[in-house]
Order: sequence, then C-alpha cells, then structure tokens
Amino acid sequence: MKRIYGILLLCVLALVAVSCGSPKKTDAKKVVMVSILPQRYFVEQIVGDKMTVECMLDKEGSPETYEPTFSAMTRLESSDIYFLVGNLGFETSLKGKIKDFNQDMKVVDTSEGMDLLKEEIDGAYVADPHTWTSVRNVRVMAKNIADAICEMDTLNRKFYVENYQKFDAELVALNDSISKVLTEAKGRSFVVWHPALSYFSRDYGLEQIALEYEGKESPINYMQDKLDYARSRNCKVFLSQFDMDASKTDVVSNQLGIEKVVINPLGADWKNELLKISHAIAK
Repeated sequence: MKRIYGILLLCVLALVAVSCGSPKKTDAKKVVMVSILPQRYFVEQIVGDKMTVECMLDKEGSPETYEPTFSAMTRLESSDIYFLVGNLGFETSLKGKIKDFNQDMKVVDTSEGMDLLKEEIDGAYVADPHTWTSVRNVRVMAKNIADAICEMDTLNRKFYVENYQKFDAELVALNDSISKVLTEAKGRSFVVWHPALSYFSRDYGLEQIALEYEGKESPINYMQDKLDYARSRNCKVFLSQFDMDASKTDVVSNQLGIEKVVINPLGADWKNELLKISHAIAK
C-alpha cells in the first residue's frame, strides 16, 4: 500500500512540475510584428499593454536596402499578425517567405484604402511607400490596425475600440496643429535628398524637391538641374535624413546657401518628428 501511495505521489509531483514549467500558449500575450518604428508607435496606441509589439527594422537602416536579420525572422516565427506598411522594398521580397516561417500568422496591408501616389519607374507604376509621413494616411492605417486587432482578440474589443478612437482624435488634433504652423507656407518648396515627404507635401500644399535619382547616386547634370530649380523656387531649408553622409549634405546646403535640418522620418518619435519638419519649413 505504501508503495502505491508513493507512486501516486510521484505522479502528482510530476504533473505539478510540468504545469508550472510549461505555461500554456493561450496565457501568453499575442505578438504583433510591424516593419518600421513609426508603425510600432501606432499599434501601441491601440493595443496598450495587452499585446507585445515587435519591429522588423528596429535599428538604423533604409527600408529600400534592408535585409531582415536571422533574429528578426526568428521573431516572425512567434508572431500572430504582421502589419505591412504596404509597399516598402524589403516587404516586397519578404512576402514570399513569410508563410515559410509562420503559416498561421495573419498578414495585413495597412495601406488598403489610401489614396496612394504613384510614379513610373522602368515602365511600371510604383506606389510611393512613405505613407506614414501623412497624418491623413495614418488615420487610415490606424483604422486598418484596429479592425484587425479587434477581429483577432474579440474579448478585448471594447478596449481596442476606445484606444483607437482616442488615438484618432489625437491624429485630428495633430493635423490641425501642422496645418496651423504651415498656414503661411502653402505653395512653398523645400529640398530633401530622399523623397520621403511626398504625402506630407500633398497634404499641406508644399513642393518637395528631391535630389536623389531613382534611389541611386544622382548624375552631375541631374543634380545641377535640381539645385538650379531649388534656387529658382527660393528654397530656404534642406531637410537631410539622419543617416546621410554629412559631408555630402553640407555641400548641398552650402551651394544653395540655406539651412540644413536633420530629420528622421523612420524614428519612433513620429509625432514630434512631423512637428519638427513643419516648423523647419514654416521658419
């Protein structure tokens, strides 16, 4: 009898050890994957602390040339949903591989429903991927995110809807603030290297003069024409991205005799970055 009790005790202890050491997956937070840091900010406004938000491009780098690291792809394996910006270079190459890493993961293109800007490159029309630089676009993006999150976690739907509504109100207020800052700047031109502010320019009636040539080093004649045009438009500011070669961008600002302001459209501090850009152009 003692032997039987001993065996039963061992079985009970083993079951306790297994249950304590291996928490159920259903108890863990769902994992959301995004492509860039501004997206992480958008998603966090909606999910709060109920989900974990991972970012594919979470350090300095260009979405046009970025190659997902092994650790990023490993994180993708444990993600429940992936929110794409929609037209980023590395997303296009990644789409065919996603299901190889995680067949159960839902993939959502957050650019659905946006009025996308398109340009002809090598005979094909390609959508401008920098959708997050427009508050108007981010309102669409946030709605797409909220809808997908509510569908994935119906138990907390009320929480997500309230967070989305609060965030959307903040976006409306931000758009009003930027519009007010740029009231006197409508029709004004500014210089950039990489054309990341096309949607921003469209929203507020501005002209972006980009020095980059189809994502490559600009030919001398092309660059000279752009600089001459910038002078004719009486540009007052050169918005240089944080990852640009300072010696190269200094040459541009010196030749034009205008102020250089360093910006980071890919940064996590999305709201303040747009305000910084607005004030730089208005000044």
